[in-house]
Amino acid sequence: MNYMTAEQLYTKCEGERFSYLDRARTCSKLTLPYVMPDDGFGTHSRLETPFQGIGARGVNNLASKLLLALLPPNAPFFRLNIDEYMLIQEGAEPEIITEIETTLQRIEESLMDEVSAQSYRVGIHEAIKHLIITGNALLYMPDEGGLRVFHLDRYIVKRDPMGNLLYLATKETVAYNALPQEMQEALGAYNKDVGDNCDLYTAVKLEGDKFVVYQDIKGIRMPTEGVYDLDKCPYIPLRFSKIDGEDYGRGYVEEYLGDLQSLETLTQAIVEGSSAAAKVLFLVNPNGTTRARVLAESPNGAITQGNAADVSVLQLNKFNDFRVAQETINTIRDRLGHAFLLSSGAVRNAERVTAEEIRMLSLELESALGGLYSLLSNEMQLPMINRLMAVMKDNKRVPKLPKDIVNPVIITGVEALGRGHDLQRLDLFLAGATQVVGAEAVAQHLNVGEYFSRRATALGIKTTGLVKSSEELQAEQQQQQQALQQQQMMQSVGAPVIKAASDQMKSIRENQQTEISEVEQ
Repeated sequence: MNYMTAEQLYTKCEGERFSYLDRARTCSKLTLPYVMPDDGFGTHSRLETPFQGIGARGVNNLASKLLLALLPPNAPFFRLNIDEYMLIQEGAEPEIITEIETTLQRIEESLMDEVSAQSYRVGIHEAIKHLIITGNALLYMPDEGGLRVFHLDRYIVKRDPMGNLLYLATKETVAYNALPQEMQEALGAYNKDVGDNCDLYTAVKLEGDKFVVYQDIKGIRMPTEGVYDLDKCPYIPLRFSKIDGEDYGRGYVEEYLGDLQSLETLTQAIVEGSSAAAKVLFLVNPNGTTRARVLAESPNGAITQGNAADVSVLQLNKFNDFRVAQETINTIRDRLGHAFLLSSGAVRNAERVTAEEIRMLSLELESALGGLYSLLSNEMQLPMINRLMAVMKDNKRVPKLPKDIVNPVIITGVEALGRGHDLQRLDLFLAGATQVVGAEAVAQHLNVGEYFSRRATALGIKTTGLVKSSEELQAEQQQQQQALQQQQMMQSVGAPVIKAASDQMKSIRENQQTEISEVEQ
């Protein structure tokens, strides 16, 4: 087997990326120029600002809505499901299934806490912007730390006809002093040739049913290698659209590039034309009696000698042309507003939004963007959760399931909000049963504890310490029974006991009176 370094792999496929980069830079210039600047752009370079702001506003708005739908702040964007049929076949009781559901809910909460703690939303928001403009982005989730995003000009990717990853390679410029000690030792005598900065190449290749990750600098293989399962690879290549036969995706901005270019040209023409039209010049007849110097130096309201016929005003009269251009601009802005969901109002302006509102937003994105949300659910959310679960499991930060026969299934996308549907179905069932047979019959047949557990799970509420367990209810029932038995015993023997006590007290009082009388005598 011929060994190919990561640099060779990157250089081999770099040419196939040029056309995608060229289109990405064109789209970036009309929206957010800093997302994909021209080749050779540095810290001292200057970016050209587009004349219109609809592109930037549309990208930011669509990116924010996608972030809210993909990573909602109030609810998990996934569900850990179990095969209830398998558990029933194994002889599991309904209480065990409920316990497993509660445990899965705790795992979901732990994963969402990790997403919030590592600030994944910041990296995902950056990746979404690149997806909208360039159509491609690469996520890197290390074993420790947060999330990193590789831009299209820093990685190459190769897929099979089904769209599955075959291999990818990244290029990043790092300072030599920032390299780990093991990398510096591996370079050895070559460290003088490396200089202050060096190009670190990373390759991810599919070998069998595993992904092999290795790195090299100047052809020297680094000791940082890793082998990962297919669903636990730290590198997740994303694409906005899936096109058969292409390794890279196409951006959403590219689909409306014509409207953006037309809007840019018309806006520039109006801005420059308005600047010219706003300029007013006074022309003075050189053969007349009016002197230009006297006219220029005279204050407002002054009386000077001259002839009004000698003075004329030069002004650009293009207002009709501007009106036609402005009407065309308004038409294009309306089309772009609908394309980038600028006129959408699915989610109200509030600090907290409900799961139903998130679901409505997801469905709106799904219908408006032609399956984009489903694509990102499968190619971003699912690998992210698989990778995060693997990392937290290795670090022993995920609670264990009660039984080994439970195999969690990760569900992302609109179905991840299914707990809201579970709650709705529970409420409909209870309301329908109450309407048909009455509240007393429902209270007689309904397992209240199980209902509370399922309702809390659907709402994402911890029931520990809130809802009494079956053991606590049994203990309270036993106490009540004991108290009732004591009360019954007191009632059964109460009368004789009370009469005997009364007779005793009466006898004591009589004896005391007799003693007092004897003392007085």
